[in-house]
Amino acid sequence: MQIPSHIQTTIRDQAQSDATFNAYIYDLDPMHHKIELLHSIMPQGVEVFYAMKANPHPAFLQTALKAEVTGIEIASLGEATKAVTSGFSPAQLIYTGPGKSIEELTWCIKNSIRTIHIESLAEAHRINALCEKLDKTQDVLLRINADFDIHDAQTTFSGGSKKFGIDEEQLDIALPQILALSKLNFRGLHVYAASGVLSVSDLLHNCKLVFDLTQRIEAEYSGVQCDIIDFGGGFGVDYLESGTDFDPKAYADGLKTMITDYGFAGRHFVLELGRWLTADCGWFCTEIIDIKTSRGKKQVVCAGGINHFRRPAALAINHPMDIVALSKEKLFEAQEFIRKEKVYFGGPLCTSADKLANDVYIEEAHIGDIAVFGLAGAYGLTMSNVGFLSHAQPQEIVYAANKETS
Repeated sequence: MQIPSHIQTTIRDQAQSDATFNAYIYDLDPMHHKIELLHSIMPQGVEVFYAMKANPHPAFLQTALKAEVTGIEIASLGEATKAVTSGFSPAQLIYTGPGKSIEELTWCIKNSIRTIHIESLAEAHRINALCEKLDKTQDVLLRINADFDIHDAQTTFSGGSKKFGIDEEQLDIALPQILALSKLNFRGLHVYAASGVLSVSDLLHNCKLVFDLTQRIEAEYSGVQCDIIDFGGGFGVDYLESGTDFDPKAYADGLKTMITDYGFAGRHFVLELGRWLTADCGWFCTEIIDIKTSRGKKQVVCAGGINHFRRPAALAINHPMDIVALSKEKLFEAQEFIRKEKVYFGGPLCTSADKLANDVYIEEAHIGDIAVFGLAGAYGLTMSNVGFLSHAQPQEIVYAANKETS
């Protein structure tokens, strides 16, 4: 991984004090450029929503707002509040995810959010009852646990037994009941097969299967029109730096052809993108506290571990990483260091699960240097075990030209 020069400079500037350096550094330009790219290449009717679970920091929400995303995909009342505080209207929010509480649904209905995505029959009846109580109607999408998945995806959300959506084979039982609920305005389908897909052809094949399902439902249920089709997200990030970056232009071209072939022009097609927009906007930077050899292998202990950056351990992958040298004075003459070897990186927590990277090749590193983990803008701090052992949280530093703010 090549750390951008402006990020290296920011690290060195911020790490000069005697305090232990432990921080996320964010540069939001890549996110803004990607949203602008999507606006320029996607076919008419495609709407980009920021899936703020990837990173709810206000700077990311402000970037999404300035880049004019259609809206925000939320999965909690807390996310809704943050989105509205950042300048989005409730009408720009779509609420996905299982287990929505009465309090959350009440807020959404009272504030007339754009769509609530139904995950079960019980949830459909709960929303309808709340709408009757509040004398409101609510636009909804039906989330379907399709009978297909993408096998090479990082995470799958369909196929098999899932907590997400209503099983495709139960549609004939569930859909008539949902359509009969007088306070629900059925607008269409939400089918999210997988996350972290690098193959454009796999993701386009998923779109085809969703379109096939849409056609079948509209043929079987008189008067039913799926005006909105939500594909979820799925654009993958090449964490292994294997040269297999997702190609959004190829996806856009394929989707445009498919919309024409199916005669679906004039509909709305929702993309909920988080990881792909934000991953390369962030670096997790943590000071090396100790280096020692244990039974033939170097162990590097850092100031932050899975309490600050849990994703590598949770997904059992190494993020791209490098070292920013600070050339600090040795503690003693025989102090250990790393040179041209594969080592283990962990944090300060009292558990063997506290892994940041394993068998990662490092040219050179010393105690006091900064280990920098790239592609950390998505699912970083808020995904982590921040309460474990009650360590202080890392800084979050937002880079802007000639200015860095915490």
